[in-house]
Amino acid sequence: MRPNLPLITVLTVAPLVAMSMLTGCEEKKPTANSAAKPATSAKTDDHGHAHNPDGSHKDDHGHEKTETSGPGHGGAVIALGEQTIGSFSAKATRDQGQIVAGKDAPIDVTLTPTAGASAKAAAVRIWIGTQDAKGSVKAKAQIDDPKDPNRWHAHTEVPSPMPVGSKVWVEIEDDKGATIVGGFDLRM
Repeated sequence: MRPNLPLITVLTVAPLVAMSMLTGCEEKKPTANSAAKPATSAKTDDHGHAHNPDGSHKDDHGHEKTETSGPGHGGAVIALGEQTIGSFSAKATRDQGQIVAGKDAPIDVTLTPTAGASAKAAAVRIWIGTQDAKGSVKAKAQIDDPKDPNRWHAHTEVPSPMPVGSKVWVEIEDDKGATIVGGFDLRM
């Protein structure tokens, strides 16, 4: 073995490690000019579409929302059902259209505490597939509109291949740390 090999290795690898650290992702802080940008400009961290100044979703899909279109992304929604999940009444909807393996599906879940319940939803995760989530990606839902704090929204990845009997699964973590799961038919 050559006596200089460890030194050569360190001197070769150290600059590569330093360069990889410099090229990593960086959170960009808003500047004074970024606040002046119109709300229609989509950013890379806004999951594919623009938001209004209050953080709610902007209809940038070329059509106006109507009373019949509900909370979807500019079109009609399909009601997936309503059920009790733990101490919450949960109502789920998805945007109208085909569920395609390998794509995403916008899902909304409205949670209201059942009578006498004191727990609040701290986190909501949604996935499509089987209850054990094998082969699926759990999407962390966010409150879509601050004016409607009970409605949680996520763009849920559809697994490829999609398991037979797949459902929309909703996992609710309450403010006491309890986690409960309920499933809704996709109504394909």
